[in-house]
Amino acid sequence: MFEVYIHVPFCLRRCGYCDFNTYTATDLGAGASRGNYANMVIREMKLTKQWQLDHGIAEPPVSTVFFGGGTPTILAARDLVAMLDAIRKIWGIAPDAEITTEANPDTVNEYYINELAAGGFTRVSFGMQSAVPHVLKTLDRTHTPANVAAGVNAANKAGLRSSVDLIYGAPGESLDDWRTSVTTAINLGVNHISAYALTVEPTTKMGRQIAAGTLPKPNDDDEAAKYEIADDLFAAAGLEWYEVSNWARPGYESQHNLGYWRNVDWAGLGPGAHSHYNAVTEADHPQSASLTAPAGGGCPADAGLGVVSVSHGLRSWDIAHPRLWGTAINENRVPWADSETITPEENLEELIMLGLRLHEGLDLDRINRAINDAGMSSTPQTLRTVSVDQLAPMISEGLITVSDNHRVVPTRRGRLLNDSVIEQFFDFVGV
Repeated sequence: MFEVYIHVPFCLRRCGYCDFNTYTATDLGAGASRGNYANMVIREMKLTKQWQLDHGIAEPPVSTVFFGGGTPTILAARDLVAMLDAIRKIWGIAPDAEITTEANPDTVNEYYINELAAGGFTRVSFGMQSAVPHVLKTLDRTHTPANVAAGVNAANKAGLRSSVDLIYGAPGESLDDWRTSVTTAINLGVNHISAYALTVEPTTKMGRQIAAGTLPKPNDDDEAAKYEIADDLFAAAGLEWYEVSNWARPGYESQHNLGYWRNVDWAGLGPGAHSHYNAVTEADHPQSASLTAPAGGGCPADAGLGVVSVSHGLRSWDIAHPRLWGTAINENRVPWADSETITPEENLEELIMLGLRLHEGLDLDRINRAINDAGMSSTPQTLRTVSVDQLAPMISEGLITVSDNHRVVPTRRGRLLNDSVIEQFFDFVGV
C-alpha cells in the first residue's frame, strides 16, 4: 500500500493547546502563501516522484490521501481538489481510495463540501473537540456545536463519510461535561469518532498558563475515567474500538490511520510532514542523492539511478518553516530537513509499538520473524522467539489477550496502560 499525507500549515488562529507546525500569516515567503500553496505542494509531488524513481521505489496507485494541518479547509476547495488531481496524475489513485480532509467547522459550508465531493473526496474529519461551550473556550476553539452539526449534515447530503475528533482532559472539564460531548458526538450519527487525551506542551499558551497556576494541570486518573466513559458509550452505540484512540462502526475505520499503524509506505508533503518507506534502494552512482539531506536541507531531485547497492527502510521529514521549505522547492530540491535509515531492530520496535495499539492485534509470528531479521538470535543456529507462555504474566494481569492465531490484543486496561504494555513486551523481545 502507498498513502499520501498533505500538511496544510495555515490556521485562522492558533489554539492555546496546539504545538503543531501551524501559522496564522497568509504569506510566509518563497511562494508558501495560502493563495499559492497548492502549486507549491504539486511541485513537491513531482520532486518526490522523481526521488522515488531515482531510488528504485515503484509504488502502487495511492490507496488513501489525507489533508491535515493546521486547517486544510482554510484553503479554497478548488485548491484541495487541484492537489488531489495532481496525485491522480503523478501516482494514480486506486478506484476504492479513501480521500479525507480535516475540517474546522467554521471554515466549511454546504457549497464547500459539495465542491469537495465533486472533486473526488470521500470523507471529512471535523474538529469538534467538545460540545460544551466553556471547554471550547478553554481550548481556544471558536466554533459552536451547531457548526459541527451543520457540517456533518452537509457531508451526509453530499454522500461523504464523516468523522469527528474529541479531546478529553481539558482544564475545568467535568465528567458530566465529557459525557455531554461524547453523547452529542454519537447523536450526530457519524460512523467514526476519535477521542484523544489532551497533551499539554510547555511551549504552548496553555502550557504557560498551567505553569503559572492560572489553569489546573490535567490529571491522569481523570483522563482514564473519561476514556472508560467514552469506551462504554461508544460501544453501546455500536462503535467499536479499532485503535486506542479511534472507534468506528464496522467498515468505517479510517484506512489512512490504519495504514500508519500497519507501517505501510507513505509520502508526507508540506512543511514538517514525515514520509516512510519500508524498502529503499540506494543508487551506487557518483551523482546520486544521499539518503540523508545536505546540511542546507533538501535533496536533489535529478539524481541518476545506478547499480543498486543497498536496500533498507527510510524515514524522512520536510523542512518545518514554510519559507525555507518553499526555498528548497524553488531550487528544485526535495524539501527534506533530514532523513534516517530504519534499522531492522528499529523496525521491530515500531512493529511492536504500532501493533499493540490495534484491535486486530500484534502478529506474534511476524514479530518472531522480525526478531531474527534483526539478528537477535542467541546463536546463529538458534531462532529466538517470543512464546505465548512468556506472555502469561501480562495475560494474568489483564493487560492483553492472545488469540488462537497468535495475535496479541490489548484489553481496555492494557489500552489505558499502553506505554507499560509496550515496555514489558520490549523486555521479552530484548530491545
